[in-house]
Amino acid sequence: MSVDPSGKQTNEAHGHPHPKHELSYHAKRIYAICELLLEKKIITREDIQTQIEYQEARSPANGAKLVARAWTDAKFKARLIADPKAACAEMGIDATSLNEFVVLENSEKVRHMVVCTLCSCYPRPILGRPPDWYKSLNYRARAVNDPRGVMREFGQEVGADVEVRVHDSTADIRYLVLPLRPRGTDGFSEQDLAKLVTRDSMIGVVDALPAIPGSPKKLLA
Repeated sequence: MSVDPSGKQTNEAHGHPHPKHELSYHAKRIYAICELLLEKKIITREDIQTQIEYQEARSPANGAKLVARAWTDAKFKARLIADPKAACAEMGIDATSLNEFVVLENSEKVRHMVVCTLCSCYPRPILGRPPDWYKSLNYRARAVNDPRGVMREFGQEVGADVEVRVHDSTADIRYLVLPLRPRGTDGFSEQDLAKLVTRDSMIGVVDALPAIPGSPKKLLA
């Protein structure tokens, strides 16, 4: 699926445009600027498509791959914590657009939660687009004032003996939470472990999943 500057979606397999939806004022401006850049030969349609594909390739699956590798390879985990961008490059993930990138490792006694109190700063190359709730004023305020309550609403109950540390993401520094590896996963492959890692667990509002969704595979207590 591609989008031409007029706003029409073209299905490459069928070779015909889909019905055009009504565009907002700002969307019309974007398409007008795009048309002008194409006319002036500053960019090409191939440049546009390449950027669309690049943006779509950025998803929580990137972060899940990093976490799963860190769970299975202690040396990689050490490199991921010491130099996250270099570790990302090892996995074929381009994190160079991030000014400073920090990995926060959860433990039995410490949980980390990430918020951007000013807007929605987020490690997009690693996690893709931020969810709507992450950008909401409600989350941005309550994550600082009542992080345990926020976790509880996401289904995560944190014991009184566990410290919760809240980290404020900014334009200069972005964070990735490295969740605890679930118990009973010693025999899991790296690919199966990645299925336990959710976007929310890498923001820190919950732990990793206790089991693979829809799988009969059981974890040990």
